[in-house]
Formats: sequence, structure tokens, C-alpha cells
Amino acid sequence: MFIEIATSFVGFSMSFLPAAALALLAVGAVRSKLPPVRAAWAIGSVGVLLGAWATGMVPLARSGMLMPPATFIDPPYILIPLIGGAVFLWSLGRFTSTGRTILGGLDQRHLIGFQVFRVMGALLLLGWLMGDIPWQFALPAGIGDIWAGIAAMQALNALHRGAPDAQALVMRANVIGLLDFAVAISTGLMTSEGFLHLMALDAPNIINLYPLALFPSFFVPLFIAFHLFSIEALNQEKRPDGSNVLLSRSE
Repeated sequence: MFIEIATSFVGFSMSFLPAAALALLAVGAVRSKLPPVRAAWAIGSVGVLLGAWATGMVPLARSGMLMPPATFIDPPYILIPLIGGAVFLWSLGRFTSTGRTILGGLDQRHLIGFQVFRVMGALLLLGWLMGDIPWQFALPAGIGDIWAGIAAMQALNALHRGAPDAQALVMRANVIGLLDFAVAISTGLMTSEGFLHLMALDAPNIINLYPLALFPSFFVPLFIAFHLFSIEALNQEKRPDGSNVLLSRSE
């Protein structure tokens, strides 16, 4: 029963999360006054990229290719979309002129606001309650995701109110979010079949099998990229005198 629920949830999220990211890019393009043709080309290209990426992960997940390496010398294929994907998305925003322009049109309300969707990690807790995901992974990863989403909500609320601690709450949300991923990746490796399988030996984790494999291979890289965008923006959103300009960009 849980697999059916997870399959439907992942299928919906494969469309929803990229659509939300593309909508933010469109907002950034408009706010930065990017020429329409250039904006359409950029957003369309990212849309095709994300669509191909998500679609390509499905057969890899079904084949078991995204499982942790069985031995120390086996290639860790799962790290290619997880880490490589996040770095690639960050590079598009950091090292291309169009990416920098679009991101320059966004403020922290958009960047950290994307992390609100992290509450989707509640699916992992459901998997534990239904007996399909070991608690050693589901509890820290699921609760961590929900905590990251709540922290993002708190930061977003502070930004909307113009609270003096808004910048600190944004950084806090980023730290919580990235630490959660570090814990989830670690416990995921230790509870899944592979050379690091140390826990849940009787009932191994299914996070690297379809449909849940779309979490580490597609959803997580998107969230990591937005964390990196947010942290970089924090370093740019202070004037030389140290005053906060989180909300100084035009609406």
C-alpha cells in the first residue's frame, strides 16, 4: 500500500517541484527586466533539462542502478545526480550571465521560500508507520525535512515582516536544511544494501529504489541548489557598512 502512495506522491512531485522552480525563475526574469526572448530561452532550456533529468532517473531507479555501491571500489552512481546535479544547477546560476541576472531578480523570500516544500519529507514517516522504511532512517530524515520546512516558513515570515532577525533566521534555515541532508544521506547509506550497510539489516531501506529513489536523485539536488543560492545571496545582501538589504530589491 505504501509503495502505491509513494508512487503517486513522487509522480506529482516530479511535476510540481520543477514547475515551482521554473515559476521562480520567471519571477526573477521579470523583476530583473531580462529581455523576453532571452528569458523564454533560458527558462525553457532549464525546463527541458529538469524534465529529461527526472524522466531519466526513473529507469535507473527501477533497474537498481542508484543503489549504494556494493563494495568500496564500485562506482557510487547515486552521487552523480545527487551531488553532481546540485553543483550543476548552482553553476548555471553562478557562472552564466543569464543565470546571474535571473537570480539577481529574486530575494530571500523566493530563495529560502522554496525550502517550505521540504515538509514533503513527511512521506518518510508514513513509510515508517506502515512498516516499509526503517526507523533509523525515516525518523531523522523525515523529522529533519519537516523541521527544515518549518524553519523556512519562520524565515519567510520574518522576511515579510521585515524583522531585524530575518537574516539570522534565513541562515538558520539553510544550516538546518543542509545538516538534514547530511544526516539523511549518512543514515540512508547505513540502512541500505551496500558496503556501508550497518543498520536495519533485517529490513533494508528502500530509499534508493523506485519510487523513493527520486528523492536523492532529483528532489534533493533541487533543494541543495536553492540552499546554495540563498547562502550566496546572504553574502551579497549586505552593504559595505553591514546594513541588511534583504528586501531592498524592487517588488
